[in-house]
Amino acid sequence: MRVAVVGGSGSFGGAVAKRLVEAGIDVVIGSRDAERGREAAAPLGAEGAANEDAVKGVDLVLLAVRADAALATARELRAAIGTTPVLTVCAELSFGKAGVVPTAEASSLAQRLQAELDAPVAAGLHSLAASNLEAAPPDEDALVCGDDPTAKRLALELAERLVSGRAVDCGPLASARALEGMTAVIVNVNRRYKVHAGLRLAGLP
Repeated sequence: MRVAVVGGSGSFGGAVAKRLVEAGIDVVIGSRDAERGREAAAPLGAEGAANEDAVKGVDLVLLAVRADAALATARELRAAIGTTPVLTVCAELSFGKAGVVPTAEASSLAQRLQAELDAPVAAGLHSLAASNLEAAPPDEDALVCGDDPTAKRLALELAERLVSGRAVDCGPLASARALEGMTAVIVNVNRRYKVHAGLRLAGLP
């Protein structure tokens, strides 16, 4: 599998890219600036390129940009991505004195990204933290949802390479609303208990 990590110069995208390279996946790191993409890719043994070039000729595009840049990035890359499946890990959060809460938007960011792209969109990995991915595959489950069978299959294959737990199919893309909200839950738990928590589902084989 060849994967473009758009936002691979960021902390989460970089951690995912590192894990994938070590798992034998062919990775190209995309950035708005081609040189920055190459700089981020070099220590990992990956390729680096401008976003528009990174997404061409890959099997899956992993969208790991900041949530507030996700829709604009999707619009900019719509033609370059074409119909290549996309996995978004983005989650909109609001930070306040009481804690972190999900966006008040009625639809998930993943669903709004789907409306911007010609490609099928899957969503997932929202409960994983960059710090947990850095050293080794964490003993956690990676949750993925989506409507398109091919996009979901590729997303689950990628997720399996990231964790020592399981890649779990969580149903249709509408479930992304809950998965994105889970990021807020994890952040609140981490802040409260000074840990780097993840998820492991009970009762699965």
